[in-house]
Amino acid sequence: MAVREILIHPDERLMQVSRPVTFPLDAEVKQLIRDMADTMYDAPGVGLAAPQIGVLLRVAVTDTVWRDKEVRHDDGLPGGQRELKVWINPEFLWKSDVLATWEEGCLSVPETYGDVSRPEAVRLRWFDEHGVQHEQEFDGFQAVALQHEFDHLDGKLFISYLSPLKRKMITNRMKKLYKGQI
Repeated sequence: MAVREILIHPDERLMQVSRPVTFPLDAEVKQLIRDMADTMYDAPGVGLAAPQIGVLLRVAVTDTVWRDKEVRHDDGLPGGQRELKVWINPEFLWKSDVLATWEEGCLSVPETYGDVSRPEAVRLRWFDEHGVQHEQEFDGFQAVALQHEFDHLDGKLFISYLSPLKRKMITNRMKKLYKGQI
């Protein structure tokens, strides 16, 4: 298990656009994917994009099931099943005109939440860790989580959708809380 440090806003690396991944995947990218999964589960979170750990590649991992209170380990604790998804070079083919508002948070903006309106459904094309191309439509929480994670690949955080005043307040709070880590 290799848990990596998660960058905290306003670290400049979080605002940079990531490069596409080339195939076949080399050992470094395969290790990156394993480390991202370990880091996401350890945090704990439902998604993590490579820029959040300082790697500017178009890679994200998600698992929107494992933290579900209905899912139990054999010991009765939440999070028994895992459905890790790896998203390499994802691209949106379509986004619905209908918006849905969800409260979002981010591992790179700890203990901060805000209501964000995003398309309620999306159609994606991406590659998995084996180099297989996929195309699928997603809606609900999964669509929101994917849009949130893929924003990271373009140097955008969920707080970009909040008012300028709220963003400034959050940024100032992060600077004070994480002084020396940013």
